[in-house]
Amino acid sequence: MKPMAQLAMVMNLDKCIGCHTCSVTCKQTWTNRAGVEYVWFNNVETRPGQGYPRTYEDQRRWRGGWTLDRRGRLRLRGGGRLRKLLTIFDNPILPELADYYEPWTYDYDTLTSAPVQRHTPVARPKSLLTGQDTKVTWSANWDDNLGGAPELARRDPLLAELGDKVRLEFEQTFMFYLPRICEHCLNPSCVASCPSGAIYKRSEDGIVLVDQDRCRGWRMCVSGCPYKKVYFNHRTGKAEKCTFCFPRTEVGLPTVCAETCVGRLRYIGLMLYDADKVLDIASTPDEHDLYPAQRDAFLDPNDPEVIAACERAGIPRDWIQAAQRSPVYALINTYRVALPLHPEYRTVPMVWYIPPLSPVVDVLRETGHDAEQHDNLFAAIEALRIPVEYLAELFTAGDIAPVEAVLRRLAAMRSYLRDINLGRETRPEIAERVGMSAEQLYDMYRLLALAKYDERYVIPAAHAEQARGLEESATGCSLDYDGGPGMDGWGPFGESSGGTTPVAVENFRMLRDRQTSDTESAPVGKSGRVNLLNWDGRGTPEGLLPPRTGGRHRK
Repeated sequence: MKPMAQLAMVMNLDKCIGCHTCSVTCKQTWTNRAGVEYVWFNNVETRPGQGYPRTYEDQRRWRGGWTLDRRGRLRLRGGGRLRKLLTIFDNPILPELADYYEPWTYDYDTLTSAPVQRHTPVARPKSLLTGQDTKVTWSANWDDNLGGAPELARRDPLLAELGDKVRLEFEQTFMFYLPRICEHCLNPSCVASCPSGAIYKRSEDGIVLVDQDRCRGWRMCVSGCPYKKVYFNHRTGKAEKCTFCFPRTEVGLPTVCAETCVGRLRYIGLMLYDADKVLDIASTPDEHDLYPAQRDAFLDPNDPEVIAACERAGIPRDWIQAAQRSPVYALINTYRVALPLHPEYRTVPMVWYIPPLSPVVDVLRETGHDAEQHDNLFAAIEALRIPVEYLAELFTAGDIAPVEAVLRRLAAMRSYLRDINLGRETRPEIAERVGMSAEQLYDMYRLLALAKYDERYVIPAAHAEQARGLEESATGCSLDYDGGPGMDGWGPFGESSGGTTPVAVENFRMLRDRQTSDTESAPVGKSGRVNLLNWDGRGTPEGLLPPRTGGRHRK
């Protein structure tokens, strides 16, 4: 046994309202710099839908993650070292900008400086990359709330596996929200795909990060990640990704997306796992066995043998105690209601989800039945408006049984707690039918519905003896210092991630001025010069070459 610790997250999809607050706060904190205008470390997708980037789940096209060869050995789906060497200067398996979207803003200056006229002036959309007029045709949440369905929803790669199971007529289409961040996998394919070894997994907490000094911009990590949660900064030539807000977690604070979540649907905690079993998990022959194999590899933090092994491995005592109080462990292993996202990619993901149940209650209520009666709920799960088969394609590689088991436990919790709320005598047989005790049902209800801040986020602070592996202080991502999130004048990746107006709200004129200046605010008399470090490489802006004199450039 080789015990290791991993920070993990569970999201309760029954509570997500699709407000995108998590996406906006993450954007302002981490990706409000030039070169990452199109990047969303956290995004919220409407399912069914194409996702972001478009159809990222179609691994026949993108070839991300791992697969087993004929001998049952684990291999990168995108090819090994030889293939990467042959395509290192021309990687053919990359999403194009259209698959993400071309970021834009509006020419607000036209509105504020236009003279009095008969017609209202129009702020045309301008590309944040070129500064030219553009046509808005796609974005990170273009099909939000089934916008454009059924035309867009039909392109969901998962629907190809379901045939006629899903009807996309407006009045019959199901919908739920799926927030996504980097999975910080135990077997990350992005790490294995990087030729320069710039992506690494921290041994102290399992967070996957990019070493900006070692990154050479090969973008093999973008191809290798099946979730497409690694992005390329076209200004710096480096890869960037979700950092699990490690400057915050190192001091015991939750990630920004969790801190600001309106629905309080995110849980963060520590998981202990046996590192010696990771390869065996990822190499499990039957895809349907990947979920139980990963769950069984998690170590019981209350087991005396596990505690002794952790202490021998140098895991601090307070970290072991945090693992014992972890809400993530409770939801995954104790109550068994959380499921991994696409385990068939064999990356062993560490961001898990509680599948949604709410629509079945609404449907039952509309039919005049008692929507909270456990017999009705159990029977209706098979006819759930959100097809169980669709949820299985998301969370259990198509295996329906684990998803049905989770939904039955959630339904049992609703029915059991309803009796308590109405002052009726409780029925322990409800819990027994789903393999739980009445106490477990109530404890699960408390965690899912009533848990306070320190119960939802059990994050042990980093130790001084781990300092050599920790790169930055917490101030670069804190929400409680002067200037707000990401506005302290320098960023976690350099190049002033917030000292000036954030790119997310910067108009194209300001962007053009900044790209043609020597500093963040151009000195007097030098606004016509081009700083090659700021120049985006497009066109020949004024000041790039000496002015022409008599048809020739002045020497």
